[in-house]
Amino acid sequence: MVSPKIFNSFFLGGFECSTHRRHDDRRLDLLASTKHDRLVANDYRQLADHGMSAVRDGLRWHLIEPSLGRYDWTSFLPMLRAAHDQNVQVIWDLCHYGWPDDLDIWQPQFVDRFARFAGAVARVVRDETGVVPFFCPINEISYFSWAGGDIARFHPLGKGRGAELKYQLVRASIAAIEAVRDIEPRARFVQPDPLISVTSSPWASTPEDRIEAENYRCAQYQSRDMLAGLLNPELGGKPEYLDIIGVNYYSDNQWMIGSLRSSDPDMAGPRPIQTIELGNPLYHPLRDLLIEIYGRYGCPLLISETGAESHDQAVWLRYVADEVRSAMACGVPLEGICLYPIIHYPGWLDDRHCECGLLGAADEQNRRSVDQGVADTLSREQRFFANLFQRPEHHKDPDLAALRS
Repeated sequence: MVSPKIFNSFFLGGFECSTHRRHDDRRLDLLASTKHDRLVANDYRQLADHGMSAVRDGLRWHLIEPSLGRYDWTSFLPMLRAAHDQNVQVIWDLCHYGWPDDLDIWQPQFVDRFARFAGAVARVVRDETGVVPFFCPINEISYFSWAGGDIARFHPLGKGRGAELKYQLVRASIAAIEAVRDIEPRARFVQPDPLISVTSSPWASTPEDRIEAENYRCAQYQSRDMLAGLLNPELGGKPEYLDIIGVNYYSDNQWMIGSLRSSDPDMAGPRPIQTIELGNPLYHPLRDLLIEIYGRYGCPLLISETGAESHDQAVWLRYVADEVRSAMACGVPLEGICLYPIIHYPGWLDDRHCECGLLGAADEQNRRSVDQGVADTLSREQRFFANLFQRPEHHKDPDLAALRS
């Protein structure tokens, strides 16, 4: 087993930073609605108290560049300086579903402007901190393309245009990486996307169902294949655009497709019919999915998002940690587990109170409670991993070259 070496702590805290416009045109700003933008120093301090000195956080592009080329860093600099002052390592999301209102995401100008924005961010981070920066150019290209380009769940409200949006987001991600590297060649990049498993019903499936399930499962690799130049090379992909593979994994990331079909005309393309829950004989262990994606790309992995709501949090964290240890024992270089979101937050669609993560919503005195069940489980897992990484290596890791596709 190779010990992780990229991040300051093996467990990271992820701050929900979505800024997209919903289908009703309301813009979300989760950094503001959770008060993280105002309480960032205290939030970082609280996470450090719980052994997390690395985080995922985000910039709000729509606030920083409200019009072409005019940058206002007042929403970002307090966050950047708080991280630097407290020695917190941050993976900065440059585009977490949102972009400036005066910009059309379907046009070529989106790619150029995003690249200039990314370069400007890299310059600010370099000049303010001098540390090796970490960036996520565009969060969840696959989900973004489906939700925004196929089913109009949020802007740009496309229907049946998911492939077109995916191409655009890949182009923009490549351009952003190049722009950042021009400013800061040391920069590291995380490319997060959901890690899923889709199968057909063993009781009520047709040959078409089985083909549909496999096509759906394989679609999760498209954006990374494009970034690496393995698919649609005209987009400009190269292997060096894959650095750290981020996998976002939740309890509803496995589905079964049966013989039924949705009658909803708004649902374009293949659609999962039923969630396969943990404990179901059809559920694929997370370790197997991690081994598969590492075999495909050969890059270090980060569990870039994982978590659960309410009382399921501790059980889910124990499951993910156990599976990560098993994958690492098979030679998969896993660099960390990011608990996401780390703060209770208002739901995207209805503002319901979502209890997930370590820290509660801020009260009137701007204090956050701590979920003691999560804290205890986190502490337990941190001790397990610390002991594991300190053990001498008595055997070589298995050769996973044969797993690469």
